[in-house]
Amino acid sequence: MRGPSRRLAWTMVLALGLLGSGTAAAREKTRTQYTGVVNLNEATEEELDRLPGVGSKAAQRILAQRAKRRFQRPEELVKVKGFGKKKFQKLKPFLTVTGPSTLTRATARAEASPQKPAK
Repeated sequence: MRGPSRRLAWTMVLALGLLGSGTAAAREKTRTQYTGVVNLNEATEEELDRLPGVGSKAAQRILAQRAKRRFQRPEELVKVKGFGKKKFQKLKPFLTVTGPSTLTRATARAEASPQKPAK
């Protein structure tokens, strides 16, 4: 391998090395912290989408259920396709059927576990 081919090979090796070091930073754990609540009867699709584990399609299913009948209790969310008891239990602290929607989320890097001292 000589000339341009050799340079191309080294360029690729360097590029892959740089990509590899970037992915290590991407693998650092981040933790999302949620505060506030979402009113199932008043929230927009965007506000419902902010709930942990709820995407756009699930938010649309909540809105469709609400169009049929307003939620009397947060527990009624299990009537919506895709929301079983397990998922409801994760969402329960963030759900309400009265008052304003105040849910916000912040992302923070998780603390690395401390290393044990070598003996």
